[in-house]
Amino acid sequence: MATLHEKQCLSSSIAVVMVPYPAQSHMNLLLQFSHVVSSYDIPVHYVGSAVHNSQVKSRASNPLHHLTKIHFHDFPVSLSPDISPPNTTTTSSKTNCNSEHQARRTEVSTHLHEPFRMSFLYQTQKLSISVFAGLAFRRGAFEPRDNNIIPINDLPSVESCFPSAVVRNFIASQVRLSHFKAGELHNTCRAIEGTFIDQILSERKMWAVGPLHLMTTNKELVKDQDKWLLEWLDQQEPKSVLYISFGTIFTFSDEDIKEIALGLEQSGVKFIWVLRDADKVNSLSNEEARRPHLPDGFEKRMRGMGLVVREWVAQVKILAHTSIGGFMSHCGWNSCMESISMGVPIAACPMQSDQPMNALLITEVLKVGVAVREWRQRDELVTSSMISEAVRKLMASDEGEGMRKTAAEMGEKVKRSVAEGGDCCLEWDSFIAHITR
Repeated sequence: MATLHEKQCLSSSIAVVMVPYPAQSHMNLLLQFSHVVSSYDIPVHYVGSAVHNSQVKSRASNPLHHLTKIHFHDFPVSLSPDISPPNTTTTSSKTNCNSEHQARRTEVSTHLHEPFRMSFLYQTQKLSISVFAGLAFRRGAFEPRDNNIIPINDLPSVESCFPSAVVRNFIASQVRLSHFKAGELHNTCRAIEGTFIDQILSERKMWAVGPLHLMTTNKELVKDQDKWLLEWLDQQEPKSVLYISFGTIFTFSDEDIKEIALGLEQSGVKFIWVLRDADKVNSLSNEEARRPHLPDGFEKRMRGMGLVVREWVAQVKILAHTSIGGFMSHCGWNSCMESISMGVPIAACPMQSDQPMNALLITEVLKVGVAVREWRQRDELVTSSMISEAVRKLMASDEGEGMRKTAAEMGEKVKRSVAEGGDCCLEWDSFIAHITR
């Protein structure tokens, strides 16, 4: 990272503007990115709706007083009505419902275009600042065509990963604008995706500036919810607990929840399960939150073996605990990066978007995880036997122990990359030098 003197010497005429897609993982990612940029004494403007800006600040892993370095702009956005959580028990109907939810989020993000344009014109005229917003930000470097490097059969199709035509059209529009970009930023590092980073560098300008969550970690007060969970973990054996979370943009049917619960019970493995519905597009909606329904008596039977949590938790703190031995995840890229950096292998259960490709990277390329089910089975119900088998393989087998060892070694390399003089810090210095030259 740059020295204090070097940071103070950076041009004050540069500002970086962040316009997040309104999903928690995207908002977190750009908030973490904003923190690091602001540490170079560069103004950062974080643009979003008032609802989503409030949400990302309330869930920030950094203390709130650290956010004063970032200028939040609350723009009025016309939000579509929220869709109701799926009330069917068929996986295909559930997939369609969550696809519609994703399409609405995409629609909301496009509503930021005009207020952002007007703010950009106002700021440049008033302050004569140079706003740098032309770099594409991507989560990882692994791409479908990478099967030329490491052969993988049955790569997920774009249509299967993005069932919504609205979302596919939005992606296509971004691709058409790609010739305007000066380069790409990837929330990854060489310890995880060195082969793919080298391939991209041979074709275009890019910086691997991750893992961002390790670049922005600060010591803060532990919330009561997290304190209780961490105290429970303190009482467990090392590497004995499975952490389960499927992110903030996916809702399960009661039948899915029943199968997951029964599978966990059959596995005999201790667990912490974060069970909550997807975030609403409009988090100020008056609609009463749905409380996912567990099988009768499940929590009582699992007393001492597992905890079901229905609130937002500090995921990185949990993954970093010595009692965590595995993570059942939807394979959102942030979750993948957090898990790998903490040396925790993954039971992969991808749902949509980039998740199927991320799951392939985890299970077939890096060899730090198992598949709960194959992507070609995505329209089938995830059964309790699938859950139980995957959990036992990850947590209670020689193969799982090998994955844990590989993940731990990779995690140590990732942590070294964010230390002074590490790959990540050098990438950041290069990126900042590029935008301030």
